Amino acid sequence: MEHTEAQTDLQDTATAIFAWLPQLRREIWILATGQLLLYIGQGFTLVYASIYFVNELGFSPTQVGLALSSSGLAGIVGRFWSGYAIDSDFWGRRRTLMLSAMITALACFCLAFANTFVLLVLGNLLLGLGISLYWPANLSITTDLTTTENRTEAFALTRLVDHLGLALGALLAGQYVAMSGNYSILFILKGLTYALFAGVIYVAIAETRQPFGDVRNVWQDWWQAFRDRNLLIFLSANIIFTIYAAQYTSTLPLYLANFIPGGNTEIGFSEQWISYFFVWHVVLKVVFQLPITRLVKTINHVSIMLVALIIWSAAFFLLWLVGNIAIDPLLIAISAFSLIALAEILYSPAGVSLLGEMAPSNLRGIYFSLESQCWSIGFTVGPALGGWALDHPETMGTNLWLYLITGGFVASFILVVLKQKLTTVEESDLIVDGF
Repeated sequence: MEHTEAQTDLQDTATAIFAWLPQLRREIWILATGQLLLYIGQGFTLVYASIYFVNELGFSPTQVGLALSSSGLAGIVGRFWSGYAIDSDFWGRRRTLMLSAMITALACFCLAFANTFVLLVLGNLLLGLGISLYWPANLSITTDLTTTENRTEAFALTRLVDHLGLALGALLAGQYVAMSGNYSILFILKGLTYALFAGVIYVAIAETRQPFGDVRNVWQDWWQAFRDRNLLIFLSANIIFTIYAAQYTSTLPLYLANFIPGGNTEIGFSEQWISYFFVWHVVLKVVFQLPITRLVKTINHVSIMLVALIIWSAAFFLLWLVGNIAIDPLLIAISAFSLIALAEILYSPAGVSLLGEMAPSNLRGIYFSLESQCWSIGFTVGPALGGWALDHPETMGTNLWLYLITGGFVASFILVVLKQKLTTVEESDLIVDGF
């Protein structure tokens, strides 16, 4: 009897957990599992790439910034091609996604042995090309397999597995580096996870693109997208956000390692402590991504994005503070990472869900490639700007974070304009429908 009651309690608990999870198609969960593997590999190098190239291999912050920016330049070319490939009969979503994983794996193997500036640039070029194909294809598949009602939660799940993978990867890498000091093996492991992800896609994900019948005119499709004024307004604000995000992965680790006098080393925080900050940031996103997304999913997407930009600007103010004022740097750094986590939880699902609603079904590849293009531009400008600022502490230095806050004000103004235009369109539709 007791055994039966225990089984019943266990079944009730399992039922409650599954009921809490988003009700999504099987393919979404398979894609999320593969993406978890991918982002564990991403977490291996997230914190350590810029530190490794500067402190271990002897490149200057400006050289590393330029090399990382070359990734963005390659991404600009790749994203334009992906907009065509994802909606094409031959490539489609699935083949584009597999190609992305294979190119990125090759890039990681190249970076593992990047002992010259030429190899460093080549690895980053391949990395930018691979990533430029990944996100438009991934977002198009997710949009194809979801409805308006569950799309935001599907994108939140995508971000959740990203965060969980990054946390696991960064934590494992941090402990490994602390014990061995060997950075290159991290890039090899990252390349292997991308190769494994390509295998998951090949085995478990079918093509989701629906045939349209008519012969496609690529130039006409691109022209139709560029005539969408609401899309262009969204993209102009999104570029500023991606410049913000680029600082998080390129400038911020080096800033914390070399520019915080009150850290646990003479000039900043150790790699191990920096890994703890990033893990804390990612754990917050793992724990709160789905609950917060579910809590705010009835709120206007643009309003959520506005709140996220305000929170992110507050985090940048704290980062400026920790490098300039003799107060507890540990508490300030943890607070800044917490605010960045909250901003990302709000912004990412809202932004891609809004774009998914704006995009015609036959142009999803182009719309998402343009959204992804923002990341190319952001990761071209952001690392170069951050590297140059840290190389010139007397003219820019820690004040970089204050200049970035100014960019947040500009992005917020653009989003207010977009919200007004979308509200006007919705009111016009209601009038036409007779309400």
